[in-house]
Amino acid sequence: MSSEVRVGERLRFYRQAKGKTQAVVAGLAGVTEDYLSQIERGLKTPTIALLHRFSKILGVRLSELLGESATEHDEAVLPVGKAVQRALMSYDWLPAALDSPDLSGLRARVDAAWGIWQGSQRRYSEASPVIPDLMADVQAAQRALAGSSEGELRREAARIAADLYFLLRTFAKRIGRTDLSLLAADRAVLAADAADDPVRMAAAKWNLGHILLAQGEPDGAEEVVVKAIEALHREMPQGDQTAVAIEGALWLVSAVAAVRNGDPWKARDQLRDKAWPAARISGEANVMWTVFGPVNVGLHAVSVEMETGQASEALRLADELDPSGLPSLERRTTFALEVARCYEQRRDDPGVFLHLVNAEASGPEDLRYNTLARDLVQGLLKRARPTYAPQVRALAERIDLLA
Repeated sequence: MSSEVRVGERLRFYRQAKGKTQAVVAGLAGVTEDYLSQIERGLKTPTIALLHRFSKILGVRLSELLGESATEHDEAVLPVGKAVQRALMSYDWLPAALDSPDLSGLRARVDAAWGIWQGSQRRYSEASPVIPDLMADVQAAQRALAGSSEGELRREAARIAADLYFLLRTFAKRIGRTDLSLLAADRAVLAADAADDPVRMAAAKWNLGHILLAQGEPDGAEEVVVKAIEALHREMPQGDQTAVAIEGALWLVSAVAAVRNGDPWKARDQLRDKAWPAARISGEANVMWTVFGPVNVGLHAVSVEMETGQASEALRLADELDPSGLPSLERRTTFALEVARCYEQRRDDPGVFLHLVNAEASGPEDLRYNTLARDLVQGLLKRARPTYAPQVRALAERIDLLA
């Protein structure tokens, strides 16, 4: 059996440490005592929104409940975390021989790294050896051009840096280094500002909003994205399709923030009145790697219903979506995992297993690093019927879940 500590076990530990009963915590969180008991026993996997409520009730960070804090600085878990940290903290100046950096080459390398991250099934394995060196070279290029009289060269280096920090924000978050993810998001804002690029600045705020959501700060995320939308309206021509796509992506962050704040109707209104109209104008796009478009808005509609416990409605909406054309395998994997959670809410374990297999098909490495995905598999290990228990065990072995 797995030696990992599950989310439910950590929840029980912190609840007992705070001296709170299941009845009290369940009542404050808006769930039944039986449902909380099932979560603590590993029979149910809570949604992120519910985990946020538990973290506030118990006064602990979300990362503590997810178990990220215990591993985020452990080099044995994913050694690239240390390499990324060293690259981010390096302030060495370039040797004089490299005072004229190859910006076109750096642009190609950053775009290729994004291609790996969004398009490869082995994106962790393939991106990990690429990112630290690329960070060092991009940051060195910025420093080499800091005093240059060529303003456009400085701005191009800043654009390249911003785009790399966008990637680093999501990469660091996915490997459990939320501390580095927040730092990368902040660096992205600074780089976008140095580039004097309104679209990149909005994209930087989109990235910052995501990490604020991940850290349990939906109010902060909401404030960041609303101000970014206002800035876009001031600085970009009305009707510009790129700006429309970025604004739509920002509204999706706002909708998630509303759900995390316990206001699903506000989230639904924002999807209907803001995100859907923007998606109809922009079409399927991937502006600044946001994957914004009608399908992604539909995926967020599923997320809203899933996070509020409306599993039947979430599955009805999911049945109308085909994410196979999305340029991001990560987004397809996330969708499959959310559908799996909906089936778990309905106590339909064959449905859970089917969609975990779908998630593995698009993101086999994601299941190794996604805490809640691993919890779903662990729950199935406990509950699976003999007819498909061997297949569940094989899945658990493939993602290194069994000791």
